[in-house]
Amino acid sequence: MRAHTVSVLAFDGMAPFELGSVVEVFGQPRPELGVPWYDLRVCSWQREPMRALGGFTMTAENGLDVFAAADTVVVVAVPDVRGEVPPGVVAALRDAHGRGARIVSICSGVFALAAAGLLDGREATTHWQYAELLQRRYPRVRVNHDVLYVDGGDVLTGAGNAAGLDLCLHLVRKDHGARVANAVARHLVVPPHREAGQAQVVAEAVGGQADGEDAVARAMTWALDHLAEPLAVADLARVACLAPRTFIRHFHRRTGTSPLRWVVAQRIRASLPLLEHSSMSIEQIGAVVGMDRPVTFRHHFTRTMKTSPSAYRRAFRTPA
Repeated sequence: MRAHTVSVLAFDGMAPFELGSVVEVFGQPRPELGVPWYDLRVCSWQREPMRALGGFTMTAENGLDVFAAADTVVVVAVPDVRGEVPPGVVAALRDAHGRGARIVSICSGVFALAAAGLLDGREATTHWQYAELLQRRYPRVRVNHDVLYVDGGDVLTGAGNAAGLDLCLHLVRKDHGARVANAVARHLVVPPHREAGQAQVVAEAVGGQADGEDAVARAMTWALDHLAEPLAVADLARVACLAPRTFIRHFHRRTGTSPLRWVVAQRIRASLPLLEHSSMSIEQIGAVVGMDRPVTFRHHFTRTMKTSPSAYRRAFRTPA
């Protein structure tokens, strides 16, 4: 099977992390996963050595022709969010999209996609500090500044640099499933899955956190200590000293999800080390994390992890 090609754009003066996250996910050989891995190509419109932040230089082996020919085309940043995107990059993005490539941006790379007209009428995101400028420069883009990434199918946009890892893992999950994506996340020592709609940052108010956000944090901490117990919205709201409807509103603003969905996600996350390292049965593990009905545990686990608890244990079990 032909390897899925991924191209990523480099330029003079870029930050190494912007490029490194894509290289780490798609460029590292991973034969242990047992699936055809990606063929990564670092590309640039600049043929001379490029300076990177931190005092070193790099040279891309590939030009814009290779960039446009990949199956997945990634732009992690642009040299100047207020300047013009190089015409060659705009043309390459349009060519790639026209022949059906998957187009991805991370952080300020969204400005290149917008300049190419690929985001007209679409929802897109970027780093929160660029959102207002993006909306002003490209009013036909529906900018959502409060999510980690937006999956538009053929065009995907990610928020700040760390959210780029979430988006890259999301692509791996789409291509190869949850088991492979989780294995890559474990190698990177990052959470296996953060919801796309999770807020980039918690809104701030003068003098500290926005009203209710500290109360939500208190309730979340309490819930993590009581996962094995029945947890209802009323219980969390009581710990937060907020009315249930007010609590739900503040909770969604902070996390991008509902309290009960968040609780389920934390219970699933708490079950992972037990599946990996303990000899408890699936039923016992479900009860320990607060799901006393095995069918409920299996249902939520499969929906969240895209695999069953038993299959996950077989894949990640550590010998005693």
